Formats: sequence, C-alpha cells, structure tokens
Amino acid sequence: LGAVLSAAGLILVVMGVLSADNDLALMAVLLAVGAVVLAMFFVHIRARERRNEEPLLSTTLFRNRTSNLGLVTQNVQWLMLIGTAFVVSAYLQVVRGYNAIQTGVIFTAATGGILVSSLAAERLARKYAQRTLIMAGFITTIAGVVVLLALVKGSPSAWAFAPGLLLIGLGVGVMLTPSVNVVQSAFPEEQQGEISGLSRCISNLGSSLGTAVAGTILVSGLTNRAYAASMIVLAIIGLVGLGAALFLPTQRAPHVLAV
Repeated sequence: LGAVLSAAGLILVVMGVLSADNDLALMAVLLAVGAVVLAMFFVHIRARERRNEEPLLSTTLFRNRTSNLGLVTQNVQWLMLIGTAFVVSAYLQVVRGYNAIQTGVIFTAATGGILVSSLAAERLARKYAQRTLIMAGFITTIAGVVVLLALVKGSPSAWAFAPGLLLIGLGVGVMLTPSVNVVQSAFPEEQQGEISGLSRCISNLGSSLGTAVAGTILVSGLTNRAYAASMIVLAIIGLVGLGAALFLPTQRAPHVLAV
C-alpha cells in the first residue's frame, strides 16, 4: 500500500504541473489530490512504525535538518539540469531548426563541464566545505542560465549557447557529490540503504519536475518569449536551492560518496 500511495501521489503532482498550461482548475485539483495522497502515505508509514512493523520509508529520515536541506539542493540541481536541457534542446530544434545530432553536439559543452568538475570533486571536497561547494555550484549554474537567457536576443549561432551550457555543467558537477554526501553522512551506517533510496527518489523527482515545469511553459508557444520565461523560472528555482545551501553546516566531507 505504501508503494502505491507514494507513486500515485508523485504522479498526481507531476500531472498537476503539466496541466497548468491549459486548465488551471484541473491543475489545482490534481495538486490538491496529490498532496492528500502523499499525506496518506506518511500517515500509513507512521502507523506501521507505531505497530513496530517495517515501513516502506522511515519517517525518522525527515527529522534531520541537514539532510532535509541537502535533499532540497539535490532536487533543485536536477530540476535545473534537466529543465534547462529540455528547454534549450526544444528551442534549438523547433525554433532554430537544428536536428537532434547537431543539438547533441552543442550539448557536449554541458557534458564536458560536468565531467571536468566531477573529476575534481574529491580534491575540492578535501579543500573546501561542502556548503561552499554547493553554493558555488548553484551560483555558477544560475550564471549559466542567465547567459543562456541573454542569448535569446544575441548571436544567431547555435555555438553561442556553449558558454552557458558549459557553466551549467561545471556548476552541477561541482555540487552533485557534496549534495549527496551531505544527505548520506547525516545518518548512521544502518540507515544508509534507506537514505540512499530516498536521495535517489528526490533526485528523480527533480528531473521529472524540471521537464514538467519547463515543458508547461514552452507549450504556451516555442518563441523567444516562452524560452525566456522558462529560463527565468529555472533561475528563480535555482535561487531557492542556493537559499537552502546557505543554511547547511560549514564542514568538510569526512569522505566522498559516489553519486
């Protein structure tokens, strides 16, 4: 029952976001029902805990402030990465007329950025606090979104998108490992399986919401205005992640966990 309730609640929330473009009433209903179903899920797992039965997810995982903030940063960074990729790829192919291969080649800038910063993650984690790395990652990623936004009225060349995508890749790569480490290092060894699963679920939810939010705005019309609106929304969401990172403890990672 717990798995059914959690899946149904998340699906309803994502569907609610997707329906915002053509039916605000339906959006409100789906979001409200999704929230109720998720509340039922938490009531269900809490009841199982009180009966000393094994729940699908322990509610104690949500009582750690540091972990909760880390989960927010994870969700936002994946939302920004996937949301930006969706917006830019759709814009390049539909508005600029590039094919999938050309678009993929342009996105190597983001891939290269993630690769470079991820390779340096362990060395950076030994030198800087996790909070510092996550904040730097968000600032760099938001800067990349701003650069992509500026290109709407800038150069007609598709390669002009490369600097912004590179910044986004560098920013996301810098904060991926620290965000995971913040969450998982907040719990003892016996809870690593549960928190690891929750961490991945939150990241996947961010990816789904990134596509849903960006797609909802884009369907209003694949024009410069819709592209700009999508980028502005993603930048604002990035500020939310940066705000959450501000409240993380300033400590270095005792060890670096794999993403």
